[in-house]
Amino acid sequence: MEASGLEWLLVPVRQLVSWGAAGAMVFGGVVPYVPQYRDIRRTQNAEGFSTYVCLVLLVANILRILFWFGRRFESPLLWQSIIMIVTMLLMLKLCTEVRVSNELNIKRRSFAAADSKDEEIKAPPKRSYLGTELLLCSLGLLLDFDLNYFWHWSKFTDYVQCVLTFTGVTGYITYLWLDSSLFVETLGFLAVFTEAMLGVPQLYRNYQNRSTEGMSVKMVLMWTSGDTFKTVYFILNQAPFQFSICGLLQVFVDIAILLQVYLYSYYPQKPASHAAHPASTKAL
Repeated sequence: MEASGLEWLLVPVRQLVSWGAAGAMVFGGVVPYVPQYRDIRRTQNAEGFSTYVCLVLLVANILRILFWFGRRFESPLLWQSIIMIVTMLLMLKLCTEVRVSNELNIKRRSFAAADSKDEEIKAPPKRSYLGTELLLCSLGLLLDFDLNYFWHWSKFTDYVQCVLTFTGVTGYITYLWLDSSLFVETLGFLAVFTEAMLGVPQLYRNYQNRSTEGMSVKMVLMWTSGDTFKTVYFILNQAPFQFSICGLLQVFVDIAILLQVYLYSYYPQKPASHAAHPASTKAL
């Protein structure tokens, strides 16, 4: 009698814990970027934050969504990817606006055309992305943009255009190879491995600057705690093995960034000199 009464109490508790863990998975990934977003808005300076972090997360989560069509994993992980994509686009929008407002000599850096880097800032021409036109336009854009200014564009719309192009091309390829288990498993590995490399752009940016100034330490601490929780969640819920392996790798990268915070705080180093090139002197 007592055992059945205890079981009646434990069932809803387990359900609440399950819902709480799922909610933490869905929204926990975006929490680390809240203090960084607020710092950038407050200081109007985005130099300490590498927008390649946004690039890595956008690619990883787009690939993860495509992986879901080939191998249906838990819904919270799918919703996490959707919410993370929206969050990264918001971060990119803020960083681009701040950087452009702080530049004295503004030149057009465009995803769509290589020669537009010397033009005045103008509204980009509208393009139609319907059906097969999406793939054709995407391939045309890939042949048209200047690689020297990749991910250093002057308007948020250029980043959106790049994301749509990548989504269209990879989505079309996935549709063609969806029946291949080897392709699907490789796609899943690329998705989580790319996400595992999330901290590498920030790690390299800190190394270039010989400083972690401008980077939110709270963000990295949240990365570490979130990635640890996420990895444990993967293992306990028997997620595809790619998730667990790359989760561990992601935790190691987070720890390396925290070591940089300690080293550059207590043992300041002389900033590295860089050539005057937009791609090397700007974090955006």
